[in-house]
Amino acid sequence: MRLLAKILIGIGIVLAVLYALSLRTIPDTITYGVSFSKLHSDELHLDWKEAYRAVLEDLGVKHLRLSAYWPTIEPDQGRFDFSVLDYQMQLAVSHKVDVILAVGRKTPGWPECHFPDWTQDLSKDDEHAARISYITAVVNRYKDSPALRYWQVENEPFLSFAIDRCGAPDEAFFSQEIDLVRSLDPQHPIITTDGGEFGTWHKARKYGDVFGSTMYLYVWSRHIGYWRYPISAGFFRLKQNVVDALFGKKPSILIELGLEPWLNQPIADTPIDEQLGHMSPERFEELIALASRTGFSEQYLWGAEWWYYMKAKGHPEFWERAKRLFK
Repeated sequence: MRLLAKILIGIGIVLAVLYALSLRTIPDTITYGVSFSKLHSDELHLDWKEAYRAVLEDLGVKHLRLSAYWPTIEPDQGRFDFSVLDYQMQLAVSHKVDVILAVGRKTPGWPECHFPDWTQDLSKDDEHAARISYITAVVNRYKDSPALRYWQVENEPFLSFAIDRCGAPDEAFFSQEIDLVRSLDPQHPIITTDGGEFGTWHKARKYGDVFGSTMYLYVWSRHIGYWRYPISAGFFRLKQNVVDALFGKKPSILIELGLEPWLNQPIADTPIDEQLGHMSPERFEELIALASRTGFSEQYLWGAEWWYYMKAKGHPEFWERAKRLFK
């Protein structure tokens, strides 16, 4: 009995400490933004310009994350095509929208790493040199844009997800990319990001001026299938407090809240009823509510292209619910 009592007391102490560590001010108001990806629009067979305009004009979004996808920017080595990103940035300026612009090989969206076909036969050193050239071209083109607010350098650079495609994390070269962007544009802060659920945060966090965590709770894994991470908003508050205590405070945002179904096949190839089974209006609402209690006062949502797609398929409830967040 004494042993049992000691175990119970020990568990109680651990739970009390965890509870204390999870205490963090929850903001009264949250500033919402969205990510927009032409690549994702193309996957859903959308008119990407029409969808992008709807995000700005119908949803009323004022805070965007865009990506300078390397294969789009430099389809052939040394030949740059900025037409897509120019359109996006110019429309952001005309609508008085501020932009987080992601650059690098690992940028938002599946298949995680986005690189031109011509890079696949390059040596590691040559690929690095080519990436430096592409990043330099992007930064020099957009650093004076009135819409630009932050640079994001790579996406979850220390997360080993999709390692077969992306290779192992390379901290030394990531540090060079950070230094490059700072030297080319010392006026704009840099965001670095990590996975919210199993990223350690501290390594990515130390390189940026602002840290961004992702949040995906309902996922698919080839080892487990469909499942939900068994965590609450308190998990994110606790993690922020621990990292702040160990490594010092730094501005932090929720850079990517997953609000579309995570499936084991392309969304456009999946029946609508099956999509709704993995991201129902109730689950959509649950995730927004949970994220509002994480302590992040600025949150960027992922899935705007899907909400637009579902609206066209006769399910406007996601689009209409999201619209209320931007009023």
